[in-house]
Amino acid sequence: MHFHSLDSFQHHHNFLSPPARAERNTKLVLGLTFVTMIVEVAAGFALGSLALLADGWHMATHVAAFGITIFAYRYARQQAHNPRYTYGTGKVSVLGGFTSAVALAVVALIMALESVLRLMQPYMIQFNEAIAIAVLGLSINVLSAVLLQGSARHHHHGETHHHPPDSHHHHHHSHAETPSDHNLKAAYFHVLADALTSVLAIVALAVGKFLGWVWLDAVMGLVGAVVISLWAYGLVRETGIILLDGSADTQIKRDILNLIEADADNRVTDLHVWCLGPNHLAATIALVTHYPQSPDHYKKLLTALNLSHVVVEVNPCRGEPCLALAESGFSAAARQ
Repeated sequence: MHFHSLDSFQHHHNFLSPPARAERNTKLVLGLTFVTMIVEVAAGFALGSLALLADGWHMATHVAAFGITIFAYRYARQQAHNPRYTYGTGKVSVLGGFTSAVALAVVALIMALESVLRLMQPYMIQFNEAIAIAVLGLSINVLSAVLLQGSARHHHHGETHHHPPDSHHHHHHSHAETPSDHNLKAAYFHVLADALTSVLAIVALAVGKFLGWVWLDAVMGLVGAVVISLWAYGLVRETGIILLDGSADTQIKRDILNLIEADADNRVTDLHVWCLGPNHLAATIALVTHYPQSPDHYKKLLTALNLSHVVVEVNPCRGEPCLALAESGFSAAARQ
């Protein structure tokens, strides 16, 4: 008789994807944005330019958002093994993304209010100065976007989906794809929002300068506010459903059902699949069968789906089998 130590049946609950590159690049973006903000605010006071001051304080909202992103990465890493978190801290990055999305919506609201006020009470614009500021902002945003996009690409291709970083499972392509790092995505959206604002401002200011359409600047502000609001809404919706333990998409559920029920006469009676963190899914499965096996048997059936945490409840079915095992193409050895 073989005795196994308790440790062989235990597993960790660290469902963090490696954030080192993303965190490092987000810090660089934070530094770029902060320096730009300081320069613009200082120059605004020195030159008495409202345009510089306004853009500088606008940058401050993005500095706060990047601060949230970095804090979420650090907190998730430091608390990864804290037993207070039942399934680890994988959702901290999702919470960071949700918070940043709310901040993005506030930015859009402020932009919309400013644009409406400008339409109601137009004021003189120093076109050359304003265009120079917008071009400076756009160049910083493009550099920031390149840094964050590089992190996202490295993050996506450098990991094995749905398994912790120290696992030795092979990478299988399946329908079990889960959302990427929402914390990084939110930071990227903040950069895109700033870039979009700069592009729209450059177009509006150039037209205003040469055609005298001063009102176009306010209209472009409204257009930008609407687009940024849509981005914020989409990100809030994506992250909100994960934070509330919403169910994963129907395809992954269908795959689990097919793989379990194709074996012997198994029938799944209860199934829950949800997200634990970036690219990590958990599943609890209750099944009934005339030919019960150990939970590991059913977990192995789902190996190709790369689920990170699986709990299986096996309920023996009493009475005559609905499907004779020999007729279903399974060997008699599986009955033991």
